[in-house]
Amino acid sequence: VFTANGPTVIMPTWFCSRAWFSHVGPFDEGGQGVPEDLLFFYQHLRKGGRVLRVDQTLLLYRYHPHAATLSVLETTIWTHRVCFLEEWALPQWASFTIWNAGKQGRRLYRSLTAASRCKVVAFCDVDENKIRKGFYRYEEAQERPKPRVPVLHFRAAQPPFVLCVKLDLTGGEFEENLRSLQLQEGRDFVHFS
Repeated sequence: VFTANGPTVIMPTWFCSRAWFSHVGPFDEGGQGVPEDLLFFYQHLRKGGRVLRVDQTLLLYRYHPHAATLSVLETTIWTHRVCFLEEWALPQWASFTIWNAGKQGRRLYRSLTAASRCKVVAFCDVDENKIRKGFYRYEEAQERPKPRVPVLHFRAAQPPFVLCVKLDLTGGEFEENLRSLQLQEGRDFVHFS
């Protein structure tokens, strides 16, 4: 739900009945640059829609150089995804850990509202250099003193987690690390990659 590209829902591979489409409401026809399918999908979830996985190929999606999809900026999608994460998942948790002390994890942290940033108790990672440093300081923050968030090894961190790690990039190492913790998606972690 919170990924641009991950295991739960890969856009644009979802579909619904015409009756449900009418119930959810029309696509946002704001024109080029509006991620209307993503906005519709979030509204689907807000109205109680479910997501069921089908493990077989049901469609072929083709891009072409003039596709409207290409007019949607990555920053626009990022902003919508962060807002939905803060609306849908983060209110369930009193605190959480961001899994990735690197570029994507820090970007997520900086994109959160101040109230959500206060819930971040740590970053976790496997990179010894990041762990050895011991913390991430948010230099652009308006608060004084500047927020310092601990960086821990993933085994020392506590769920729930927001995972900011792309899948299939580590030869299965990340996936095995996650499996070893025996967590449940949706309760103990969400993917945000």
